Amino acid sequence: MADLIEDKIKNYKTAPFDARFPNTNQTRNCFQNYLDFHRCSKALSSKGQDTSPCEWYQKVYKSLCPMSWVEKWNGQIEDGSFPGKI
Repeated sequence: MADLIEDKIKNYKTAPFDARFPNTNQTRNCFQNYLDFHRCSKALSSKGQDTSPCEWYQKVYKSLCPMSWVEKWNGQIEDGSFPGKI
């Protein structure tokens, strides 16, 4: 299973089609993958587990989201004002 995940991450080119977000506007897809990455990382690290499976979400949000949004959200997480539930 770990090899499959590693191969998937290694061969990553761009965000795949996600049926939850069928429209060309990918704003929600971007935000959801950002949330999923942070939720995954938090859940696995709190259990002392390897967080490498979470890298998939990070690669997807980095390919979809403008970096200015990511920087803003990272700042909001740091100061405790992020609007999403992580």
